[in-house]
This record gives sequence, C-alpha cells and structure tokens, in this order.
Amino acid sequence: MLTLNDITYRLGERLLLDHTGVAIPDGARVGFVGRNGTGKTTLFRIITGELGTESGNVSLPRGRRIGGVAQEAPGGPETLIEVVLAADTERTALITESETATDPHRIAEIETRLADIGAHSAPARAAMVLHGLGFDEAAQQRPCADFSGGWRMRVALAAVLFSEPDLL
Repeated sequence: MLTLNDITYRLGERLLLDHTGVAIPDGARVGFVGRNGTGKTTLFRIITGELGTESGNVSLPRGRRIGGVAQEAPGGPETLIEVVLAADTERTALITESETATDPHRIAEIETRLADIGAHSAPARAAMVLHGLGFDEAAQQRPCADFSGGWRMRVALAAVLFSEPDLL
C-alpha cells in the first residue's frame, strides 16, 4: 500500500500540497490528473523520494519498484530494442560485469542472478512490449532518432513497462 500522510509542499511561496493524505491499496489503478503546473510531477517526485516535504511522510513497502515515463523522449542512435533493454538496469549491470569478471565464485553468482531474473529471455520480452505498442520487428531495429516525438514517447513507455515496476 502507498500511503501519503499529512504532506505539505511549497514551491517558493506557492502552496502545492496542503496537509495532503491518501492511502492507495496494492493493485489499485489510480491516476492523478490536472492542468499543467498543478503539481502532478512534483507529487510523483515526492513519492519517489526525489523531493522532500515541509511536513508529512510517504510510506511504501520496502523493495517496491517505482517506474515513471520521462517527460523527454529518448532520441539517440540506439535502436528501440536497445533502449528498452537498457531499462532493466540490474540486467545491464550484471551483463557488463560478466564481461570482465574473473573470480569463479562471482561469475557463478552473476550467472545465477541472470537466470533468476530471466535475462536471457529479455530481448524476446522487450520485443513483445514494443510490438504491443505498434512497433514491428523492422522498426525495433531502427535508431530512436528516426522516429517522431510521439513514437519515441511510446518507446519510453515500453522501457518502463519492460522494467515491470510495482508502481507506475
């Protein structure tokens, strides 16, 4: 359960959140909507711990992963599939480490963890997510920079969905 208790937050002199509280049970589907500048991104940043509050606290069960779609779309030379695969930071770090690891015990730990997290099936899972958002196999191999902003935002969404956060 995500709980916000008595949250107060000011941006300069402007009061954005005034003793705000909410309890959102696991499995609930909730959206925060409002005009630009009303504090939706600020609230998300408070939940993720990027911003502190004047008062109150946020309670989230330990180990929960939070995912958010960046407001800026990816647009570099990386292929769509590479962008999505990079969203799994643990997989990426383990694969990078496995390329230089020399200690047999560490190599075994890395390979065990890669198997535990399904790292070897990751490209297929990433391709399925991209396909579900309208990218065929050929498009998945093209650079992000080849696509319009709207399509690149779909890639950003695919990356977050691929990382399977507990809270999106």
